[in-house]
Amino acid sequence: MGLVMLLAMVGCHGRVDDSRTVVMVIESSPNNLDLRQGTDAQSERLGGLIFDALVKKDEHYNLQPWLATRWEQPDALTWVFHLRDGVRFQDGRPLGAEDVAWTIRSMTDGTLVTAKSGAFAAVDRVEVPDRLTVVVRMKRPNAGLLFNMSDGLFGVVPKGAGKDFGLHPVGSGPFRFVSAVQDKEVVMERNPDYWAGPAKIEKVRFAIVPDAITTALELKKGSADVESNVITLDMVHALRNAPNLVTESGPSSIAIYANFNVDDPVLKDKRVRQAVACAMDRQAIIQALWRGQARPAETLLPVGHWAAAGDDALPQYPHDVERAKALLEAAGFPAGKDGVRLRITLKTSTDETTRLLAAILQQQFRAAGIDLQIRSAEFGTFYADITKGTFQMYALRWIGSNEDPDIFRYAYGSGSFPPKGGNRGRYSNARLDALLAEASASSDRAVRKKDYVEVQQILAEELPGIPLWYPNNEVVHTRRVVNVRPRASGNFDFLREAEVTGDAAR
Repeated sequence: MGLVMLLAMVGCHGRVDDSRTVVMVIESSPNNLDLRQGTDAQSERLGGLIFDALVKKDEHYNLQPWLATRWEQPDALTWVFHLRDGVRFQDGRPLGAEDVAWTIRSMTDGTLVTAKSGAFAAVDRVEVPDRLTVVVRMKRPNAGLLFNMSDGLFGVVPKGAGKDFGLHPVGSGPFRFVSAVQDKEVVMERNPDYWAGPAKIEKVRFAIVPDAITTALELKKGSADVESNVITLDMVHALRNAPNLVTESGPSSIAIYANFNVDDPVLKDKRVRQAVACAMDRQAIIQALWRGQARPAETLLPVGHWAAAGDDALPQYPHDVERAKALLEAAGFPAGKDGVRLRITLKTSTDETTRLLAAILQQQFRAAGIDLQIRSAEFGTFYADITKGTFQMYALRWIGSNEDPDIFRYAYGSGSFPPKGGNRGRYSNARLDALLAEASASSDRAVRKKDYVEVQQILAEELPGIPLWYPNNEVVHTRRVVNVRPRASGNFDFLREAEVTGDAAR
């Protein structure tokens, strides 16, 4: 039975939740709602509603005042932040400089074991001269510090918050945590005393539905209200004419990528990784999976980013089966009698689009003599495996954290092996590390761009990971939810100003 026919057969039924509650479907449980520890997309998206950061990214990824109303650098090793007065945590406690200092210190002094600690490794100490001033003293200059204090990546917690704080988080953001049941739901309600003005939505239930077809059916029935980049483009297309649904579409900064374990005996030779890139027909996948609503990516940085290298500056890997075969032959992988040269296992989550991607790659790789085995697991198990390095290859997406060139340190720097960062493939390159250090230490954007372009050239040649494409941002919602304005970063900030109108019953 076709998807369109299946969706057409579903009638409109009533909803379990009351009319005040918006039901938003997400595909997996957040690993940790404490933004000091949560690094997966769901943790950062949901945590970004509970917590406030010092600065906030605008639509051009420039950093604007938020909890910090202003800041200055009297010298290269000192940052002074002036905090907004009158902000309170959701339990009524005032938010001040001691809380900001604790948030930073807890990620650097061993209070927490977190992949985000690497972002603050250059911090020497944090001082609190008064209740609204925070002084960060650095061991060395770090131009990326401010970005790592931005929304989705950083959230101020109350002084004393420990490693289990994510089970019952208390922030200062527009929504406050109510409850969570693993693999079922996370419930939040609006913070009526939010300093930037309360949200219009009273309550949000994030329903965890790993199956994309089920999500589409729930939207069609009206028993769910919103999804953001959960269902496939085929499903989005099939729902376009549903009378109770609206689709919001636009470009995004999200980068989908494949990553290799470069310690693996098969994948340690860059020629094998280059062959994998040549065996992929990315344009065909974009047409098949994304209905053309995605752009090929040559770097992890968003399109138009100031530090992004132009395509003409990077080695290219267009679809070329013969080149893939030649690279494998040169790397010592001749074809067997069955035409197979080597076997690689691709680990994925149970996300529908990722599973479809894996199936297409399996077919494409076969032509080059690569036997691709697919291992799917629910997201928590999958994410634990890649963090531990128990994989050959996996596919995931960068959301938000790739909006600054510090992503290259976090994803490929030698000091960023888990648990200190996101270099899950254990890639190490001394020249790349030196360039990252130089770029981080400089305040001259021209110098930084030159360094980052060379970083991208090294990564495109060595290929520890393959940037695949930037998908469009697709949000589908019922007509009872209005004023939905998706952000390019794919976060859930649109819930801050969205409203519920009309009767919930369908």
